Amino acid sequence: MRSRDAALDGIRAIAALGVWLLHVGSNTGVMYREGMYAWMMSRLGIAVPIFFLLSGLLLYRPWARAVIEDTPRPRPARYLWRRLLRVMPVYWLVTGLALWAWSSFDWTGWVKWLLLVQNYFPGDPTPDGLYQMWTLPIEMSFYVLLPLMAWALHKWARAGANRPVRLLAGIAVLPAISVAAVVVARTFEQPQIALWLPYHLVFFACGMAMAVLSVWIGHSRVIDSLAPQLLVLALLLYAVLSTGLAGPRSLTLPTLSQSLWRVSLEAAVAVLLVAPFALASRPDSLRHRVIGNPVAAYLGRVSYSFFLWHAPVITLQLKLTGAQPFSADFPSVAVVSFVVTTLLSVGSYHLVESPALRLSARRSAPARPPGAPAPAPVAPAP
Repeated sequence: MRSRDAALDGIRAIAALGVWLLHVGSNTGVMYREGMYAWMMSRLGIAVPIFFLLSGLLLYRPWARAVIEDTPRPRPARYLWRRLLRVMPVYWLVTGLALWAWSSFDWTGWVKWLLLVQNYFPGDPTPDGLYQMWTLPIEMSFYVLLPLMAWALHKWARAGANRPVRLLAGIAVLPAISVAAVVVARTFEQPQIALWLPYHLVFFACGMAMAVLSVWIGHSRVIDSLAPQLLVLALLLYAVLSTGLAGPRSLTLPTLSQSLWRVSLEAAVAVLLVAPFALASRPDSLRHRVIGNPVAAYLGRVSYSFFLWHAPVITLQLKLTGAQPFSADFPSVAVVSFVVTTLLSVGSYHLVESPALRLSARRSAPARPPGAPAPAPVAPAP
């Protein structure tokens, strides 16, 4: 089994902090002020494409390896069971508390939210403290469909020569689906399509393509040598993303052109940020030591809980202080919400997430053949 990559955990931590800062900025009104700083804060939603790309990279890689290296394919039932236990227990904890505290839903509303299907009912209100949860039904849709997509790509790649190239060609269909979804959403004024998986497939596809390349070419000397330039280019493109070219900062719907620019720029920034670590992993490099330092890596491990908790914490803080919308004090909201969210995240990671993952590992472990002797106990090392 592949060990955790500290640098990728560090990127995950940066993305989680980006979502948190975006929501602190929006709830305090800082994001809507004039100036480049406010515009750049408003585009911290780039964290979501980064999360999606990492999911495509890490989850599809075993299937890519099975095609390219003829290793056993992941078992869909085991994979789905692990995904369920990875995502749902702590999600139920946080969502259940927020629904109990701030929603007036009947049992049908509770069922929609606890089953992660709320995105498919756009007319329903979003309860306080749960506005960040729109991304999880998209993630779960990808989790459920990935075994089917992997099976189709497996059949396609093995039908001809040069399997990695055929895999990449098959994956290239997915961004086209995203473009079609963006066109339909904007042309026919159907904004709810932006809450469905097809709209975001381009980000998962970038991760899946990166998974193929990571298996096929392994460590890329070219990307390693160009890593500083790629990271600088990611920053420059993020600055372009932080302009009106990619649409307004408010909830006003962007035009078709703005939506296409935004999706393209977000995909480019996410790829340029992740590629130097996924395709040129070198723990001794400066970039790995900075991004993958122990603190960042640990925050990356608890980032899912951090993502879930931060919005309810901000909401509770604003309610307790009686702050008016878009007028709360930015430093106090930032400091208090960060500290409280981090403490809750550490607790839920160790008390809920880790036990659930251990349970999934035990349930999915292969059984010992009938009649096989139990392994002898190993003496502790002196």
